[in-house]
Amino acid sequence: MDAAGVAQVPAAAEAGAPGDALLLRLAGSADPGVAFAALTLGLGRPEDAPDVRAVRAAVPADPRARALLSGRAPDGTIPLHAYAKWQGPHWTLVQLAILGYPPGDPALVPLREQVLGWLFGKQHAKPPATVVLADQPDRVRRCASQEGNAIWAAVRLGLEDERTTRLVERLIAWQWPDGGWNCDRRPAARCSSFQETAIPLRALWAFGTKHGHPEALATAERAAALLLDRRLLWRRSDGSLIRPDWGGAVDRTHFPIQFYDVLFALQVMAETGHLGDPRGADALDLLRSKRLPDGGFPREDRTAARSTRVASRGTWADWGPAGARTSNPFVSAAALGVLRIAGSLDMPAAGRLLSRSGTPRSR
Repeated sequence: MDAAGVAQVPAAAEAGAPGDALLLRLAGSADPGVAFAALTLGLGRPEDAPDVRAVRAAVPADPRARALLSGRAPDGTIPLHAYAKWQGPHWTLVQLAILGYPPGDPALVPLREQVLGWLFGKQHAKPPATVVLADQPDRVRRCASQEGNAIWAAVRLGLEDERTTRLVERLIAWQWPDGGWNCDRRPAARCSSFQETAIPLRALWAFGTKHGHPEALATAERAAALLLDRRLLWRRSDGSLIRPDWGGAVDRTHFPIQFYDVLFALQVMAETGHLGDPRGADALDLLRSKRLPDGGFPREDRTAARSTRVASRGTWADWGPAGARTSNPFVSAAALGVLRIAGSLDMPAAGRLLSRSGTPRSR
């Protein structure tokens, strides 16, 4: 960063793919969270590069990071339930990880302890939090996204300990026969939930690659196969768009709280090395169709609204503009990065059109 706090992007990057102009502008932002997203997600710069490390080091002093931590008590905890949406310790750590908060800050340990105290509490292993039906012992009904986000945030924020491995072992043991996870307690529910599968997949891959954990990686591979067998967003039975009971429409971009949507699904595929699978082509076409005239991408679903007080589904942080016609810098960096990795940015569509329902149809 220069004296004004602006990231200095190597001149060689200016010769990159179409769309890099916007990313270079975002990478030069005085907002370290935006700059970090543009440099790493968008331009693919390694996190240990000097310019990226300098940007990341500035994140804790950024107003967004300070806002996320503003609800802490003197002992460093947040006096809310660990999972309080979206201002409790669990979601605070997830949002800090999204922001690029640097790893190893001991000030975050009290928040980690709140999260792990909840996840390893006696009530968490009992109904209704965890349900095992007598005739379906291989389908443990758990909201595995909770363990998944805790693992992923711990890896990203340098907060791992032996309990992180125990969470990983839980997810491996709880994986359903079809490769995913589900918290639906109804006996008729025999297929995994995409909303409860993408986050554990991401977490297991992050943990497995960092620690060389073969079981975590194998479990993640099975989860990726489940999603790809449905082309990420469409039902296998009739090709219609998946319409979940909760979590929002999957054909719209969600941020900052992400369970499952077109962008998050493709981000997870990119992180886990599956973006080149041809079964993701329709989802890439859908994402590409959302590009705005300025080259960016919108935050279509504002999954958390900024609030200056404790509020259901509120966040202390300002995550930027929302709406289908306005670019969001974080969503733009992630989307442009996905398209860069896929080699599809500014390339012709792959011969498909999307109907109004989001279902791919032939020309």
